[in-house]
Amino acid sequence: MDCREFPATCRECGYGASGVVQRIHGITLSLRTVKRTVLEYRREMEAEAKATVRFETRPGAQLQIDFGSKIVEIAGEKTRVHLFMATRGHSRRNFVSAFRDERQSSWMEGLERAFQHFGGVPEEVLLDITKALVEHHDQKQRIVTFHLNLLAFARHWGFSPRACAPYRARTKGKDKNGVGYARKNALACHVFASWDALEAHLEWWMCEEADVRLHGTTGEQLLARFERDETTFLRPLNGRPPFQQLRELHRKVHNDCCVEVDTNHYSVPWKLIGNHVRVRIVNGKVHVSKAVKA
Repeated sequence: MDCREFPATCRECGYGASGVVQRIHGITLSLRTVKRTVLEYRREMEAEAKATVRFETRPGAQLQIDFGSKIVEIAGEKTRVHLFMATRGHSRRNFVSAFRDERQSSWMEGLERAFQHFGGVPEEVLLDITKALVEHHDQKQRIVTFHLNLLAFARHWGFSPRACAPYRARTKGKDKNGVGYARKNALACHVFASWDALEAHLEWWMCEEADVRLHGTTGEQLLARFERDETTFLRPLNGRPPFQQLRELHRKVHNDCCVEVDTNHYSVPWKLIGNHVRVRIVNGKVHVSKAVKA
């Protein structure tokens, strides 16, 4: 019996002999025979998993983002610091910023800080499939539904969001490497007197360490490669205000007298239950106005 007659079935179980036997019905085969048959296919699959094709992007085309965390001593206490990392796809130049969580608002604020740091907006932003940004992920169909807030954020800044499948180092390894580099190089063995001191240290580290290092793949200094190849391809900011400052939403008041904004719940008078209200976010403050028609 040739395993190629059952390609999907065999691959699902990793070409494990016992798994293949369990899926073959009405045929008598010894486990030894199946082991010999699937050996070649297991080797091919293992080689495929190890192989990594480096994915290069055009200047200014892509920004990769991710979060990583590390326990750091701040003001005498062990604190989990969430590091937002943004990496230019072409030049590999990094931007890193510290947050206290990985909520949706932190992802968006991190991106806006990165846009300011790089001086422009890329064509697309490559991100992980995380609950903070993705509403639904059909893994079999490879269909990703982004949160409406992320789509509105992308329209505001003029980029296209793109999701990276889990553990796909072929397409998102640059940013994963950046997170590890920041944890080991920027924060290792450091103690900070305050959160402000931590942020000041990261600013120094980006300018004095990360920007001037020679990249192992390109062989060039990150800042020099960025300034030569990417700056002219980024879309200018044109003084555009932060997304969180000028948002206007319509929300229906739930039975618990609350409206939901970015996974946060805000209380309103009980008389508005079941009605639609206008929610304006100005300079980080939430304003709920009188009921409007849906």
